[in-house]
Amino acid sequence: MTDTPVDQMSFEQAMKELEAVVSQLERGDVALDQSITLYERGALLKKRCEDELKRAEEKVAAITLDGDGTPTGTKPVEGM
Repeated sequence: MTDTPVDQMSFEQAMKELEAVVSQLERGDVALDQSITLYERGALLKKRCEDELKRAEEKVAAITLDGDGTPTGTKPVEGM
């Protein structure tokens, strides 16, 4: 686990750490208290990944194309 606050992580950082957390929990070789801490961190990491994916999907959905399929710009996405 890193000391980086979850809300400051990129999608890639959060996903990498989430994979490490899941791996530790699956091995089952950590104490109960540490398992709870890992689970809580994993839940935050999962939410961060979901939020970042949603934000990326909204950006992609906002790209406008001209008649030839060429991107012409983006439309503002509500809340962004």
